[in-house]
Amino acid sequence: MTRNPKLELTWIGKENRPRLEPRILLEDPEKSYHAKHRVTDNDLFDNRLIFGDNLLALKALEQEFAGKIKCIFIDPPYNTGSAFKQYDDGVEHSVWLSLMRDRLALICRLLSEEGSLWITIDDNECHYLKVMADEVFGRTNFVANLAWHKRVSPANDAKFFSSDFDHILVFAKNKEIWRPNRLDKNLSQLANYRNPDNDPRGDWNSAAYTCAKSAEERPNLYYPIINPFTKKEILPSRTRVWAYDHGTHEKNVEDNLLYWGRDGMGRMPRIKKFLSQSKPVVPRAIWSYEEAGHNQESRLEIDKLFPGDPFTTPKPERLLKRVWEVATNPSDWVLDSFGGSGTSGAVAHKMGRRWIMVELGEHCHTHIIPRLKKVIDGEDPGGITEAVGWKGGGGFRYYKLAPSLLEKDKWGNWVISKEFNAAMLAEAACKLEGFTYAPSDTIYWQHGHSTEHDFIYVTTHHLSADQLAQLSDEVGSERTLLVLCAAFRAPKDGPERYPNLTVKKIPKQVLSRCEWGHDDYSLKVENLPKAPPKSGQQELGLI
Repeated sequence: MTRNPKLELTWIGKENRPRLEPRILLEDPEKSYHAKHRVTDNDLFDNRLIFGDNLLALKALEQEFAGKIKCIFIDPPYNTGSAFKQYDDGVEHSVWLSLMRDRLALICRLLSEEGSLWITIDDNECHYLKVMADEVFGRTNFVANLAWHKRVSPANDAKFFSSDFDHILVFAKNKEIWRPNRLDKNLSQLANYRNPDNDPRGDWNSAAYTCAKSAEERPNLYYPIINPFTKKEILPSRTRVWAYDHGTHEKNVEDNLLYWGRDGMGRMPRIKKFLSQSKPVVPRAIWSYEEAGHNQESRLEIDKLFPGDPFTTPKPERLLKRVWEVATNPSDWVLDSFGGSGTSGAVAHKMGRRWIMVELGEHCHTHIIPRLKKVIDGEDPGGITEAVGWKGGGGFRYYKLAPSLLEKDKWGNWVISKEFNAAMLAEAACKLEGFTYAPSDTIYWQHGHSTEHDFIYVTTHHLSADQLAQLSDEVGSERTLLVLCAAFRAPKDGPERYPNLTVKKIPKQVLSRCEWGHDDYSLKVENLPKAPPKSGQQELGLI
């Protein structure tokens, strides 16, 4: 990806990047939910709802989903200036930018080459976020700044201007190959198609019969044609000639494609464009509330699902429908790491997209799970249900982030967490070392693999020289094995005796890898940067 070295956004603490622990995900079958029977052959059951810090969740997904997500939609905190009342806005602004930068970096890695990121944001941070995202994705991969008209009526209590729209920043992973899906025509566009001459081919619209070329540029397009009603010869303007050469014009006349007005007295003909032959429409950069919904609509949707229990900032289902329509196709993976009230997952489910949602707040349990259950059971009549013909079906798996692999004992030493059993430890070690966790049912030392011939074995036991010799014999000369153990006794002639084994101690092997025991990377005061930039800059700016 191309980056612009001349323009860079700076802020307090920019150089401080978290060393994230790649946590494993633990399924809770009691919270997972699936339909009691298949509704269609296209039902999807492998959707994922993850409860936990969304930065750690994105890191947890990286190994399995890097390069596989088709579209990521996020509706992050807008940072309206109320998060830190006891701090000045510059500090708050810096924390927000760091929070977003770290997440965007992981999001970029999760997207497929044909993938795209969509971010809803308001004026407070939009333009800073745009410059920062340019650094992460590359300026050349910026696609558009869409305007979503979110208000039906103006806010008359506004001090300056009524905030009637939100920005939607769109970035492609690779703009050279990313293309938006075209959209079906809306009602106002369809209204332009009529059939005033009762043409048997159906409704049509008309287009200009001339083009923006001069007679000097295209002399073959400057010729007289006959109005069949008045029998008069008509020439185009010398600065705007016919759009078709003479032979094509004769074919257009033969096919009854010219329209001369209701009474045939039109000064210039127009050419018919039939609805049955028209193409879908290129998405526009302004999304009206008539097509993409509005805030009042979204609040009504939530109120129907949870009467008397409002959610502060939901997005309407029609907005997410438009995003998924433009950016994805059925069965594509989509992700929302700021799950909120669950709109993105609910809409993706109804549209046949495979989805992942992440949410740390308790509304993951009070709003998202009940909402998704209604969708799966076909008991959610609102939103886009009728528009897409949703009847229910499918399901999702509920996961929570595992605790940190390491914890400190009473003497302040890092040890393996007591909450980890043998299987959890093996899976966590595989993720840390870049192995695919795939324990063998028959070979005890095969907990995972990086290639067809390279394996990993994880144990809390102390391994003797004899045990290492036995392992080496079983692995054989055609395979290699990484052994992570609590301790081991090397053979007298040194570890070189077993060239097919690499033996390391845990937790010593992984101590320097991550920030252990850090469970919360959210927008909170305690997550302020540890130190100011080395340059001593104490304010935001562009350099």
